[in-house]
Amino acid sequence: MSRELDQRVVDSTYNYNNTKSEPIFLSASVHPIDNQFIMTNEHQIKEIPLDVSTKDKSPYPVTISWHDINVFSKKSGGIPLPFRKSKDKPAVHILKNVSGQAKSGELLAIMGSSGAGKTTLNNVLTQRNLSEVTVKGSVKLNGKTVDQNSMKSLSAYVQQEDIFIGNLTVREHMSFQSRVRMDQEMTKESRDSRVNQVLQELGLVKCADTKIGAPDGEKGISGGEKKRLAVASELLTNPSILFLDEPTSGLDSFMAYNIVEVLRDMAQTGRTIVCTIHQPSSEVFSLFNQLLLMADGRVAYLGKSENAIEYFSSLGLNCPNNYNPSDFYIKQLSVIPGKEVESKQKLNEICDRYLESAYAKTALPLTSNDYINNNNTSADNYRIQTTTKHLVYKTSWFIQFWALLWRATLSAMREPMLTTVRLIQTLILAIVFGLIYWQIDVNQAGIMSINGALFLLLSNITFQNIFGVITTFCIEMPVFLREHNNGMYRVSAYFVSKILAELPSFIMNPVLYVCIFYWMVGLNSDVKVFFMCVLICILVADTACSF
Repeated sequence: MSRELDQRVVDSTYNYNNTKSEPIFLSASVHPIDNQFIMTNEHQIKEIPLDVSTKDKSPYPVTISWHDINVFSKKSGGIPLPFRKSKDKPAVHILKNVSGQAKSGELLAIMGSSGAGKTTLNNVLTQRNLSEVTVKGSVKLNGKTVDQNSMKSLSAYVQQEDIFIGNLTVREHMSFQSRVRMDQEMTKESRDSRVNQVLQELGLVKCADTKIGAPDGEKGISGGEKKRLAVASELLTNPSILFLDEPTSGLDSFMAYNIVEVLRDMAQTGRTIVCTIHQPSSEVFSLFNQLLLMADGRVAYLGKSENAIEYFSSLGLNCPNNYNPSDFYIKQLSVIPGKEVESKQKLNEICDRYLESAYAKTALPLTSNDYINNNNTSADNYRIQTTTKHLVYKTSWFIQFWALLWRATLSAMREPMLTTVRLIQTLILAIVFGLIYWQIDVNQAGIMSINGALFLLLSNITFQNIFGVITTFCIEMPVFLREHNNGMYRVSAYFVSKILAELPSFIMNPVLYVCIFYWMVGLNSDVKVFFMCVLICILVADTACSF
């Protein structure tokens, strides 16, 4: 790269940095009254709550940086068996000395071909899904290394797949999210106000009372509205950093542009936004002000998106006129089938040239001392300090339970067809088996038939309710896993609320079955014995569902 280009890069970076507000360092402590994890900003006010969404519209400015990130897949030889010799698979070097940073107010796009390491880097930055890999290096916020809890407190992660409870409306979904995500000390009016504010910011007011819908069920809002709803759910707590994985996946060009335009507007409010994206259109690409290109686990470019064309031209790789820049970058950084060796040599040369360029030097993340020197302040201020006292959940068990019970009950009430099918199934089975064992005589042969009838009674009640619960839980399992992993509620709260929401069905079905089957078979006519049988069948049904 020529010396003139290096100087232009340094000058443009200097001017760019001077146009931004000075970096702000944070410090953390535990509130002596409510044990709330809080952040302090010495420049402005004494204490700022971590959940700034409840009081401040603008997010708290935070710069995220990553230093010499190396990721290795763990060795795996499969399940060890005594009769065969296991062979450990060698660890794969996924990310190789990756460094960079994303500043407050920036919209950073992470691009690269398949297998370049985009998703892995995103997982490292968010500190999620790292059980199968070994990570070396550090991730810092404003120059301070933080743990997973601190990262979760200051950031939000919008995953690629949008998963919702389909029979809830947009407003009902947001109301539930506000109950379990936001501080339990907030009033209902404050939560509703925040929900309305986020719906307004994301352009979801017109569909606020429309059901979300499910892919295989009732139609609801569009794909773009679902993506915006996923973003809105994460914005309730007003995070300083927002991570997104393929936010335009599955959307048409108009919806994709709309989503990224919303992200750009949010970045302009001071939020740091990092997202992976795969071959956006030229219009969508122009919305990103920062670009990170990855190739074979290394950084090929990190800088302003409009400077990438000039940088690649300095390498002898000229983008044709009227050609989508993102398509050009992906093409240059891909491994061509049948030419793997030549392609990897080219990628290594591009990445090596980047490390020698002025772009790499200006994109290197600052340390906490650099932040302090730039702001002429002491080392005791403007730091993010980790603490061992973190609130794992924002709300108590009972608040989580009531919110989950409200959602589960509402969802069950809006599925009358499922309840009707279960009642018809119970009615038919009771009549069919009642006719088979019609009015059994009380003799030696009849006693054996009565034993079979009672066994059939308990078996049908058990498996009928088990399969009904399995169907419901399997549908909601992805939602539960995602929300629980995000720290929204406890497993016990979800389990108890789901059982209580389904309790009317668990009681009604066995009662109907026994009322028909019992008298058709001609069992003991004593009323006390009959009600004892009903009670036992209800307990069997509830136990089967709970199991």
